[in-house]
Amino acid sequence: MKRISMGALAAVAVMAAPVLAQQAADPCDGYAWNVAHERAVFAMPPAAVTAATAGGAAPTLETDHLYDIALAPQSGVTYVLKPAKKALPDGAYGGLVRLHIPVAGQYRVSMDVPFWIDVVAGGQFAPTTDFTGMRGCMAPHKIVEFPLPAGNDLVLQFSGAASSHVHVTVTPAPPGSPVAPAHPTGMAPKSP
Repeated sequence: MKRISMGALAAVAVMAAPVLAQQAADPCDGYAWNVAHERAVFAMPPAAVTAATAGGAAPTLETDHLYDIALAPQSGVTYVLKPAKKALPDGAYGGLVRLHIPVAGQYRVSMDVPFWIDVVAGGQFAPTTDFTGMRGCMAPHKIVEFPLPAGNDLVLQFSGAASSHVHVTVTPAPPGSPVAPAHPTGMAPKSP
């Protein structure tokens, strides 16, 4: 009886080893922040929208939704404010979307690939408070936190994207998340 039990346990261990190794190798498991909510939103089917090339007719995003945003060559995008990142690559993609925040607070903008994002509120850049990212993870790859005001239509400016499509979500930061001192978007440390 013991031989069967030990043999069965050995067989289960052998079969489970590749699954456990794969789970341990998930590049998205290494975040220092709690990103469970963002990971859950990234698991949803995305809604397709096309970013505007000028501020007037930009589509409006809602929080807690995943979007597949079609971008345009950034050379044809007229930004509300010149992107805060000083050097933007030639041949990159960009665009504009709007965001309406019903409750003021800390929000996270999460994306699947590296590109630059600015939030324009009241004619100026909203400061960032922190960011994180994981190389090799695309669900999400990078998360930037902003303190955002309520009741205003904000403009999210995307620039420097290597792809014409990006996945983006905006989520409230979890209660109790630490708030780092704010700094202008363009002054943020180099992000992943």
